[in-house]
Amino acid sequence: MRQELMLDQATLYQLKIFYTVVKFGSFTRAGQELFLSQPAVCMQVKKLAQALGLTLFDKIGKNISPSLAGKELIATCDKIFNTMDQFEEKLADLQTLKQGKLRLSGLTTTKYIIPFTLGEFSQRYPNIDVSLNLANHCGIAERMVNNLDDLYIVSEIPKFVDVESYPFFQDELVVVASTSHPLAKEKKISINRLKDEAFIMREVGSATRNQVQNIFLEHDINVRVKMELNNNEMIQEFVADGLGISVLPRQSLISNPITQLTTLDVEYFPIRRQWYVVYPAKKYLSTLAKTYLQFLLEISRGCSDTEMSGCKLISNYTLHNYSYNQYIAA
Repeated sequence: MRQELMLDQATLYQLKIFYTVVKFGSFTRAGQELFLSQPAVCMQVKKLAQALGLTLFDKIGKNISPSLAGKELIATCDKIFNTMDQFEEKLADLQTLKQGKLRLSGLTTTKYIIPFTLGEFSQRYPNIDVSLNLANHCGIAERMVNNLDDLYIVSEIPKFVDVESYPFFQDELVVVASTSHPLAKEKKISINRLKDEAFIMREVGSATRNQVQNIFLEHDINVRVKMELNNNEMIQEFVADGLGISVLPRQSLISNPITQLTTLDVEYFPIRRQWYVVYPAKKYLSTLAKTYLQFLLEISRGCSDTEMSGCKLISNYTLHNYSYNQYIAA
């Protein structure tokens, strides 16, 4: 009975603060996220611990980690906040898409194809807010494990979790070089010729890098990686300046054309790849997310690949009630 009385004293507000401290591993970071001072965060967590009569964090040097009781409380918070999220989404369902928030994550190449769909979708449902996070393959995996988004746009179906997947778009990875490069005017270039070239590659962990490495391994090709970058546009600029060659999505060349760039006619290229919209198989999908998924599949069937990728870069895209956060995993 005494324990029940102590639990009654714990507020949802305190639980949210505790949960945020755990998420960021820092009282200061939690305060920044919640727009609270660090002392205010500490005070609320202290009150929660007093209400429960338990120590919630162990302090080792300057670092904190959840105690055994804290870990049990985390599991309880997971259930509480997941239930609340489902409740909020069901309320939005009842309001027939008059309001709500659509949370999307996609690989960085998504910025060449998704704005086209978000613009029209926002016009149909003007009071819907949309957030889009861009990440490489590792970043998407992390976000999916943490259940941070409604839908994920990827070029490989995840193997670490059961998902529902829907193919909706295809693109190509092409070898690009400066127009002044010795191979620029050649035809039917053997893939073995790439062994002597300096490459400017996407970062390790990106889907593009993984797919390029796979085809090189398949044909026993070892290339020299001169530079690694997590931005396709910067890679294009360096390649145009003659610092090396690269393999990039054709969509990046369409959306950001540079006259000093050309695609090379290399054996086994272009690499054709399928894009998918996925979400965890056991995830509750809101009516808003279902509506956008259906809209995305319908619009992709009605557009050519060039039309899907011919929109402006998302970083230059202005949309009412639309927030963009370019998220690149380390």
